Amino acid sequence: MSSPVSQESTRRRLTQQQAETVARLTDAAVDVLNAEGFDGLTVRSVAKLAGVAPATAYTYFSSKSHLVAEVFWRRLSAGVSEPDPSATPAERVAQVLREVALVVAGEGQLGGAVTVALLGTDPDVEHLRVRIGVFIRRRLAAALEVDPENPGPLLDALEMIYSGGLVYAGMGHMTYEQTSERLVAAAHLLMEK
Repeated sequence: MSSPVSQESTRRRLTQQQAETVARLTDAAVDVLNAEGFDGLTVRSVAKLAGVAPATAYTYFSSKSHLVAEVFWRRLSAGVSEPDPSATPAERVAQVLREVALVVAGEGQLGGAVTVALLGTDPDVEHLRVRIGVFIRRRLAAALEVDPENPGPLLDALEMIYSGGLVYAGMGHMTYEQTSERLVAAAHLLMEK
């Protein structure tokens, strides 16, 4: 059975066959990234590896940044669970931050590519960037038991910490595993105040 995210696209709702095509493209994108890096990635090369016509691939993805952002969105939505209600707020925040940071851990070139892709100006990337931000905000708000529409300064600070940490890791300054632990330590410092 497909997840709700696998049935949607930045541009439209997908049929089962379309969802399978998009899944092949997103899987192939990670393989091309690991072989060629972000600079060598093209929608055309991903389409070829996925066995999809380039014109078809472009009906789903407007650019390589859009394709990489979609890969991240799918990994994020599948890899960051609802916070454990039986845990303390600090434990719940740690869970969310750890899962966000580790969603691209061990994925070769994907983390750095996500950093570059999400900073792009493609309208489809901008749409996904908002969707990703809202998703993480909601997870953190649930962990803190606050309203995501009126979060307060702690949630704002946690968002700044995770976004900065992921950019730092995406630039290759530390691993995503190290980033995960530093994000958790920073959150604990904030929450102790």
